[in-house]
Amino acid sequence: MKTKEKKKNHYGLLVLLFLLIGLGIQVGLGYQRLTLGETRSKELLEELSLSAQTAAENETQRRGALWQEAAPRLTRLPEERLAAREGEDLSLLMLVNASHPLPEDYGPELVQVEDKDGRTYQLDVCCAQAFWDMMADCAAAGGEPYICSGFRLRRDQEELYQDKIKRLIKEGTDPALAPEEAAKTVAVPGTSEHESGLAADLIDESYPYLDELQEQTPTQKWLMANSWRYGFILRYPNGTTEQTGIIYEPWHYRYVGKEYAREIFRMGVTLEEYLQRREGR
Repeated sequence: MKTKEKKKNHYGLLVLLFLLIGLGIQVGLGYQRLTLGETRSKELLEELSLSAQTAAENETQRRGALWQEAAPRLTRLPEERLAAREGEDLSLLMLVNASHPLPEDYGPELVQVEDKDGRTYQLDVCCAQAFWDMMADCAAAGGEPYICSGFRLRRDQEELYQDKIKRLIKEGTDPALAPEEAAKTVAVPGTSEHESGLAADLIDESYPYLDELQEQTPTQKWLMANSWRYGFILRYPNGTTEQTGIIYEPWHYRYVGKEYAREIFRMGVTLEEYLQRREGR
């Protein structure tokens, strides 16, 4: 009896041993398959990353080519006019705000240009070429800039201002306070930089909204860092409403000339503050 029991125990141990060996083989094969799967996944991710990078580079080149091919038709851009305007402090550093309205008879020398999609707009002749160069370089760097507002006639500014007042009243603002409230976002006619021909509103084509989120777009990030190189400044920076009287507008750029734009950018001030410092105030 004891011999039979020993044999049974022996057979049982052998079966258990074979089961353990089989289980070990299965675990080993599973681990090998898992390792191979992880390796392949990493390879696929690397391939996808490389493909995305290549696509992005191709897209940047494509956009740059489009802008170069769609060079605006600057009908009048005499070099002597540019040279003369570049040295005129009063024109390039002209302050236009609620306290400094434009003269009634102010009339900029305008030139009509068109962007890559055929939209036409007007700017002062002294800044049109610099503006175009800035737009083209921004696009070549991966941005999607387009202008949504350039020069405006006073009657157009009046229409915008009155429309803003009506909307505020409709939303519940006291009619007596609506004009003052409207002026924080839409300049009173005669006090808008757009009437000077030296300002433009630029937005990212992928985010065509005039709000603070505009600052997060590739277009605005590039413009905020580089517009000064072309003679433009971000006119109403964040946190400067007390100085400018206008809310933060991460889309409104004003031409002041390369020399002054460089100084204003490096000093980190508004046009109002820059002029005060120049005057020793």
